[in-house]
Amino acid sequence: MSARTRICRSLVMVAVAATTLAVPASASAASAAPSCAVTWGSLTRAHASTVTAPLDLVRTGRHSCYDRVVFEFEGPMDGYRVDYVDQVRTEPDGWVLPVTGGARLQVTLVATVIDETGRWTYSPPSSSQVVDVTGYRTLRQVALGGTNNIGHPSEWHTTFGIGVRARLPFQAFVLPGPGTHSRLVIDVAHRW
Repeated sequence: MSARTRICRSLVMVAVAATTLAVPASASAASAAPSCAVTWGSLTRAHASTVTAPLDLVRTGRHSCYDRVVFEFEGPMDGYRVDYVDQVRTEPDGWVLPVTGGARLQVTLVATVIDETGRWTYSPPSSSQVVDVTGYRTLRQVALGGTNNIGHPSEWHTTFGIGVRARLPFQAFVLPGPGTHSRLVIDVAHRW
């Protein structure tokens, strides 16, 4: 066998080996991509209140399949209602809260932003732009719509409006922590 033939065979083997090795790497990268198939739907999510605590913090986060809004409380909390509405209404007056986006989620927390001493536990710099959601795929705005005592001294409702790109699936759930705190988590999917 000539040197030229051996070189040609070696080059063919290298090309075949490179192609064979490249296919599994691409396949494993594709299988590592997250699945964004959600089954959440867009109907109301609610839980009756058994415990409540003052709101302490609101934050957001971006994930590969959804955008997240987190409401953190100074203790245990579990009363909430989250639903798509034509217009978000303020507490206590019922005025229309301007919320940017193709659809609006009204979040009603069975909680206050004022503790038992009258101290504000949560007071954002801007009630119309509670957190900056610039660059998010789904979220357009998070706005505070006010707080109201609905009769009983421990029965407070605090309303937020979440502007989203369109009426997309969402989920809402409560998590314990950190420490003695609790969190209401709302995830809004990027697509159906």
